[in-house]
Amino acid sequence: MTGPGRRIPVLVVLPPRALLLDLAGPMEVLRIAGAVQDRIAFDLRYAAPQGSTRSSIGLDLGGAGPLPSDIAPGTVVLLPGATEHPLGPERDQAAEAAAEAQIVAWLRTAIRPGHTVVTVCEGALLAARAGLLDGYACTTHHGSCARLAAVAPRANVLENRLFVQDHDRFSSAGVTAGIDLMLHLVAEWAGPATAVAVARTLVVYMRRGPDDPQLSPWLEGRSHLHPVVHRAQDAIAADPVRDWSPAMLGTLVGASPRNLARLFRLHAGMTVTEAVNRARIARAGDLIAQTDLGLEQVAERAGFASARHMRRVWAQFHATAPSMLRAKVPDPKGRALSRVQGGALMGSGKAR
Repeated sequence: MTGPGRRIPVLVVLPPRALLLDLAGPMEVLRIAGAVQDRIAFDLRYAAPQGSTRSSIGLDLGGAGPLPSDIAPGTVVLLPGATEHPLGPERDQAAEAAAEAQIVAWLRTAIRPGHTVVTVCEGALLAARAGLLDGYACTTHHGSCARLAAVAPRANVLENRLFVQDHDRFSSAGVTAGIDLMLHLVAEWAGPATAVAVARTLVVYMRRGPDDPQLSPWLEGRSHLHPVVHRAQDAIAADPVRDWSPAMLGTLVGASPRNLARLFRLHAGMTVTEAVNRARIARAGDLIAQTDLGLEQVAERAGFASARHMRRVWAQFHATAPSMLRAKVPDPKGRALSRVQGGALMGSGKAR
């Protein structure tokens, strides 16, 4: 690999009784993402109000620096949750409360426009106490949504969500949902293929509920663990314009056309032809949203015989015409967004 093209600073703030999986899960996503590609790298730092932080499983976490007086622009600040029932010896609850208050006071002064705040589980409560969720949609562990609403009455607390994205505020539900959120962020930063590679390494599914931010079309049908189907999907995603067929893909991945077709239906929930069409539609959507090419040129570059052919396939997955991607939609916080961005931020425009 060559040197990374972009470095993203990440500051992880350790609260007392830090829930270890809230911390380790998202950080493993970043570690693996940095190892499987070289376009993006992550500069990780850890900070805490105390020199040693007792974790949820009774293990003391050392090596974190103090809460910094200044945070560089573009930094992602991660706030993992904590547990009220840690393993280990008796707690000094007064010292823990003081440490939490110190984090909240620091957040109030340190977080500025240009910083991205990511909370996992009850880390949202610390952000809420600092006023960082006022006016934003957010979520937390299902058992703590009422507490979050009480702490942040001006926030829009959403229940039954894996994670919520509202501009530069990202919040996830309990524990393992932090992995789902970080995979979503990796897909935005380093591309869907990297997110798929990380999920496969961790042996996790890329989950979504009906009201969660939609999956990138490049990731649809990838929530499985079958290596043959993944290899075929990787090949399609790498070259969606190619005239793929079950026979050609089967030769590439070592499966008969009939068996590959069966595996696609069983594990990806779609046919090989549908997988190819989805990849081409995703490619067309990217070209429409990111370039000024005419629809005939878009169709050609996405692998369709004509713009008419592209529109016919497009209608199988979208309720609106492809040209609508270039229309501007109002954003609740005053920005002008394309429909592609609006769908990601506001949950609209799901593929059908």
